[in-house]
Amino acid sequence: MKEITVDELIQPKVQFVTGNDAIVYGALLANCRFFAGYPITPATEILESMTQYLPLLKEGYCIQMEDEIGSIGAIIGASWNNVRTMTATSGPGFSLMQENLGYACMTETPCVIVDVQRTGPSTGQPTKPAQGDVMESRWGTHGDHNIIVLYPNSVQEALWTTIRAFNLADKYRTPVVLLSDAAIAHTRERLEIPLEKEVEIIKRIPVTIDKSKYHPFRTGYSVPSKVPEMDRFGNKYHTYLTGLTHDWKAYPETNSAEVHEKLVRRLYEKIDDNRHDIIKYEEKYLEDADIVIVCYGIASRTVYSAVETAREKGFKVGLFRPITLWPFPEDKIYDISLDIDKFLVIEMNLGQIYHSVLEYSKGNCQVESLFTLGGQLPREKEILKKIRKR
Repeated sequence: MKEITVDELIQPKVQFVTGNDAIVYGALLANCRFFAGYPITPATEILESMTQYLPLLKEGYCIQMEDEIGSIGAIIGASWNNVRTMTATSGPGFSLMQENLGYACMTETPCVIVDVQRTGPSTGQPTKPAQGDVMESRWGTHGDHNIIVLYPNSVQEALWTTIRAFNLADKYRTPVVLLSDAAIAHTRERLEIPLEKEVEIIKRIPVTIDKSKYHPFRTGYSVPSKVPEMDRFGNKYHTYLTGLTHDWKAYPETNSAEVHEKLVRRLYEKIDDNRHDIIKYEEKYLEDADIVIVCYGIASRTVYSAVETAREKGFKVGLFRPITLWPFPEDKIYDISLDIDKFLVIEMNLGQIYHSVLEYSKGNCQVESLFTLGGQLPREKEILKKIRKR
């Protein structure tokens, strides 16, 4: 079979495609060359497209695994062969992935996990959009850990956020969760596809030290950083992985509180110390706002028009949309809270971000909510009703 380039494969131009298509295109442009997954609505099209595209690219592989547990296990293993890897699932499958997600955190394995959300719990409504996995994406696996979670709100943003997910995963040696939902996944919108050469690729910190002096979890060999340099298996360096508490030589230390605390704090701090680089958000009309609506993902789409309508009617309303959900933009929420009367948090769940906004506003302003369930997007008239209620 003839190998072709990414540009030949996806033909950069303006296309009219779905959010699932945009995630696939973003992954290919980000140099993802290994995908493992299992069919599940509403994420199945990602697996189908990767099955079609990846074998046509040099060193591209796609495997349909026996289940979601095997899928995330496969991308963790492939990542240690110096390959960018991804899987995609929905709520029930994401729950099955949680143990291995913790293993990826502990072994500092770069990979991207796409969760196309649907209503739950359990089987729920497979074709309906929801935002019920927000807290699971942050706290789903056990133990103290840190993680990066991104959530675009459009087809175009899905492409660029997918690329960014791979760059952050490699830069900070961490799994990155890319949230989507059934509405974004199956909505068709205009998508501008860049050329491959126009896409910035941020690679892993390469090993620069002599192999006799290398240890897999020691940091600061070449640059001051809490992120260890990463080599591939079979490249003559001593590379040992374990989900057990381990020291910088990768040797298990299950009886040492000191080693465990040092390890877990470093895993936390390598992300928290770089919040300025990781956190991204959109803001509108904050300069004069009395009320600021906090929204994210697909729920934010109806908020845009509601904000414009409210301002036309004389209400000083602003919008704050986190694109990085975790780490949460707590400092920004606090700063905004000092200058406004009220936050209105709009979500397609029963308040999974609401409580974070309430916590980090520290009583400086009111915090109200508008929640929707059953796959229903927030309605503009309901948003305006909340705005009028002062």
